[in-house]
Amino acid sequence: MSHPSLPTAAGAVHYQVDVQDVHAHLFQVTLHIAKPVAQQTVLLPVWIPGSYLVREFAKNLQSLQASQNGQPVALQQLDKTSWRVDNTADSPLVLQYRVYALDHSVRTAWLEASRGFFNGTSLLLRVPEQSQQAHTLHITAPSHSTASAPWQLATGLSPVAVDAHGFGLYSAPDYDTLVDCPVEMGLLWSGSFEAYGIPHRFVVSGVPASFDGARLLADTKAICEAQLRFWHPGIENGNASGNSSAPFGHYVFMLNATHDGYGGLEHRNSTALIASRQDLPRHLIPGVSDKQPEGYTTLLGLISHEYFHTWNVKRLRPFELAQYDYQRENYTELLWFFEGFTSYYDDLLLARSGRLDATQYLQQLGKTVQQVLQAPGRHVQTVAQASWDAWVKYYRPDENTPNSTISYYTKGALVALCLDLTLRSEGHGTLDGVMRDLWQRCQGGPMREADVLAALHSVGQRSYATELQQWVHSTAELPVAELLARHGVRVAQEPHKLAQQLGLRVKDNQGSVHIQTVLSGSVAAQAGLSAGDEWLGFRLVDMPEGSGAHLHSAWRLRSLDDLPLYAGNARQLIAIVARDQRLLELPLQWPVPSFGYKLEVDNDSTVQAWLQPPATA
Repeated sequence: MSHPSLPTAAGAVHYQVDVQDVHAHLFQVTLHIAKPVAQQTVLLPVWIPGSYLVREFAKNLQSLQASQNGQPVALQQLDKTSWRVDNTADSPLVLQYRVYALDHSVRTAWLEASRGFFNGTSLLLRVPEQSQQAHTLHITAPSHSTASAPWQLATGLSPVAVDAHGFGLYSAPDYDTLVDCPVEMGLLWSGSFEAYGIPHRFVVSGVPASFDGARLLADTKAICEAQLRFWHPGIENGNASGNSSAPFGHYVFMLNATHDGYGGLEHRNSTALIASRQDLPRHLIPGVSDKQPEGYTTLLGLISHEYFHTWNVKRLRPFELAQYDYQRENYTELLWFFEGFTSYYDDLLLARSGRLDATQYLQQLGKTVQQVLQAPGRHVQTVAQASWDAWVKYYRPDENTPNSTISYYTKGALVALCLDLTLRSEGHGTLDGVMRDLWQRCQGGPMREADVLAALHSVGQRSYATELQQWVHSTAELPVAELLARHGVRVAQEPHKLAQQLGLRVKDNQGSVHIQTVLSGSVAAQAGLSAGDEWLGFRLVDMPEGSGAHLHSAWRLRSLDDLPLYAGNARQLIAIVARDQRLLELPLQWPVPSFGYKLEVDNDSTVQAWLQPPATA
């Protein structure tokens, strides 16, 4: 087994990653362990922090070999994700293997002719006895990178000796830091800016000709500066003090633009993002395109969300995750805080950075409120339970998910909203102050729910234990409408769409209606409709006199929008569905009209006091 020579600046644990075959989607990894223990064990993580699901990264690892003093050494696989090498402790140990990389998500690895990407948790075997030792990583440029089409590389790792395109040697003080810095490489658009003196880089893969990079940089800079002011008041004047200095010296945004994608994953000084090309900012052309795509606001919200995580989950983090166990689930009940509160602040800080006006912000907030109210699972599962169950439920949704679970993102955001507006109503502070209190109290490190209660008490000058018990640890409804009304927001009623009134989530596909979910307690559930049914058509039971319905009482259903067209004001139907090749006739009562929230500005000055508070509020 041949392997690359070891750089002079190599750490105690050193990796070399080579692009072996872009068409076979294979990275080659060489691991040098300077001082192994006898019978050395190596492990590949089964999950990546920030995405709470066991993903079995070892399934993509192949052709693992070991050598010592230039001679092959036997190794044995102990379980799905660990291996033991039959080596001695008197000389360096070298392991070499390949990793298949064709996952377009931000969580694993990808390799093809124009782009490569990886998280260390997918590629880099862990040496457990030396996890706290210095690690180095050498990444070689692919052979097909040319002067006319050069690949570039971006990562949050500290460079040691790299070329003009970013390829070369990087260092990390330990394994945690190493794998918390993903690597993006390929034919990249690259831009940069400074936010209060801190360098930020933004790279994008897959940009179209219409892409407006200057707009993306300007908007992202405004978001970053709003968040730096939020966490570190005074930073804009150069006088942030105490534990208020920014926790990173540079930051990298890595965006993969695809035909259809959305998501992000936070890291300590970088984030990996995926978004649709349709949602990128565009150069505006009069008469052709005179406004930015609607999805661009969603992309800015994603950028804001992941950047906020730099403080709220990467530094402040659940006490249970103070030290990651990469080989199994790491449970916590606090994702309602770390994901939910981040979800509250992502759009709020878009407003504070001038990227949303009050009306636009309330439209975004209204969507969150509707998502929670349209989930019967909010009556079944507390948001604390949802956090604990993330490993088996959140990332594995099925047809019953809306009936049995609640999202710790959306309901957690509304818990934050309720706490913020309650604090403001009582005149003793804001949730902003609570977040900064926690940053100081926990010294930017692990925290417990007791710390949240202590910070709320400190800022709000009373106990908030009752609120957390009701809003986090029970299924009681949140007082969203009442609190919004106190802060200048009119809570109007807006009719639900027909699918929601029926209690259905459907997919209209090539002239047929496929039922994906039946919401518990709905008229659809009472009729006996089921997920997986194909709703073919219906017959009218009651045919109002003079409507003409008696002329045609049975109709084919090609879209749910056909239902009111052909049913008119009939109140009873016989739904005709196909289930496992059987035709069923199910009695369906027309739903009583139902309504959701529509949020509107009622008192602009009160709303602005909430959306645009002083930096020191």
